[in-house]
Amino acid sequence: MCTAEAVKCIEAEADDHQIEKIGPGYVIASFDEDLLQPIADRISLTHRMGRHLGSFDVDDLSGFEDIEIPEGSFAVRCKRFEGMMKDIDSQDVIRKLGTSLSRKNDVKLKDPEQEVFILMSDRIHVYLSEKVIDRNILETRKVGERPYFSPISLHPRFARAAINLTGVKKGGTVLDPFCGTGGIVIEAAFMGMKAIASDFDPEMIAGTQENMDFYDLELHDFDVSDISDIHDRFGEVDAIVCDPPYGRSTCTGGEDIESIYARAMTAFDDTLKPGSAVSVVLPHPISSDTLQLESMFIQRVHGSLSRHYHTFRKQL
Repeated sequence: MCTAEAVKCIEAEADDHQIEKIGPGYVIASFDEDLLQPIADRISLTHRMGRHLGSFDVDDLSGFEDIEIPEGSFAVRCKRFEGMMKDIDSQDVIRKLGTSLSRKNDVKLKDPEQEVFILMSDRIHVYLSEKVIDRNILETRKVGERPYFSPISLHPRFARAAINLTGVKKGGTVLDPFCGTGGIVIEAAFMGMKAIASDFDPEMIAGTQENMDFYDLELHDFDVSDISDIHDRFGEVDAIVCDPPYGRSTCTGGEDIESIYARAMTAFDDTLKPGSAVSVVLPHPISSDTLQLESMFIQRVHGSLSRHYHTFRKQL
């Protein structure tokens, strides 16, 4: 899900871009460097962004000699992606790159002016770190920190990722028709989108408004609404992102939960603009006869719960 979110963030912020390579733990793309900050501002699952300096086969690192970095002190850091290249001595790779770079730049392991990273993945990827994603700020908005909350809610990091997977642009309308206590619309508003909230439970709408006020955010629109009525109430939107109710404690008004899901899929198709997408999180896979499944990722929560992050797109 991390690489898919990164690609969608690039697509949303950079009209002129090229995805060069996607691999385990990384995306290599070309775009205007002025767009690095807007991409970093919205991305949530990526740890670090930087300037790609080269990719190398592990048995031929002679290309290290051609790498150049700006003037200033440096340090080389290294990370294996999910334990890949276990048989390769990472310290040896670090020494080889450090020796090459030190011919023109001074080594400074503590507080260097620039950090050069090695990612050990399908190949040896080298990049100059330019943006470290501050994900701690998202911790301040997790469910227990809000004035009105329910114990079942997506972490802001994953709420934001679900929004990004739709590819919605800044300023677009994002509707959560199962808003609960507002976790998704909070992130949409922080990302510069027009947040719309609805729920069939008036208490949830009131709680969402209280949470939005707490963060000094504004709802573009909101209403108490049944899922089948969202098109009549809100018209067409640029994206739908939701984490519908599930579990034994779920309040459904007496309706079978699978019936609600089926009605929701029909309502999504009616409400989305052509070419736009819905990101829906459910405890199991779901299909659509009219919307195209673009991606699905599974997040293991605990023994009895896995979240399935679906992205469906409406055809043009």
